Amino acid sequence: MNRNQVFHQLLHSGDDILVAPGAANAITARLIEEAGFPVTYITGAGLSNSMLGLADVGLLSFKEVLDQVKYICDAIEIPVIADGDTGFGNAVNTIRTVKEFEKAGVSAIQLEDQFTPKKCGHFEGKQIVPVSEMVNKIKAAVDARQDQHFKIIARTDARAIEGFDSAIERAEQFIEAGADITFVEAPQSVAEMQTIPERLGSTPQVANMVEHGKTPLVVNDELEKMGFKLVLYANFLQRRAIRAMQEALEGLKNENTTSAFMDEIISMKERNRLTRLDEIKKLEEQFMK
Repeated sequence: MNRNQVFHQLLHSGDDILVAPGAANAITARLIEEAGFPVTYITGAGLSNSMLGLADVGLLSFKEVLDQVKYICDAIEIPVIADGDTGFGNAVNTIRTVKEFEKAGVSAIQLEDQFTPKKCGHFEGKQIVPVSEMVNKIKAAVDARQDQHFKIIARTDARAIEGFDSAIERAEQFIEAGADITFVEAPQSVAEMQTIPERLGSTPQVANMVEHGKTPLVVNDELEKMGFKLVLYANFLQRRAIRAMQEALEGLKNENTTSAFMDEIISMKERNRLTRLDEIKKLEEQFMK
């Protein structure tokens, strides 16, 4: 099976929830794969934070994101879900985005109903497009894909703007338009979270666990019981890594050496294993004699 077929099978076999940690670069995606997670999520916020050092407010271009998508897909074998923001424009832009992400090796693309440029789903000041515009984008995305196992995830940010009922109604229209998975972003209570699969559960639903965000943190087992099929931890790893780097830099500044951290960093041998140095050496021996 190819990765799209694997993701399709994971999505539709049994009731187990799929846990997708977020990656903003290839080495993080490889760590996720090695840790045994079945799928990873390319986080738009993480890309903006790591590439620009700036917040997720729609500043990255399509090409900048696509390059990172290619690097990550090339580095791992597990299915990849990619944040496609708003499709980087209108329905015609969305067609190109879907085609290029699919060619890059993505198994599912997330598209959202914000205006371009968009903002992180847990920021204030978001704006959403008319529902008819998003419906047309979804139809265009469905038409653009080549492999029917490639999934279209339709996200709505309407909860913060028009209220919870409007968000559910939008998701219903997105399903009717052909979305394979829907994603009601930033529900604000456990009761709202429980309602999402109750109202939309015939279609797989996404939960987004954002630490210190608008949505309560709920353990994966409980999300599974609610009926969610996929849970994202989009920026947990990046935020944890940033804390570790802050601590390391403070230690270096105070101690004038890294010796105190020798037991807290990976060895050179482990870094070389993760970055496939032995495989590169074999290629050198084969083709550079």
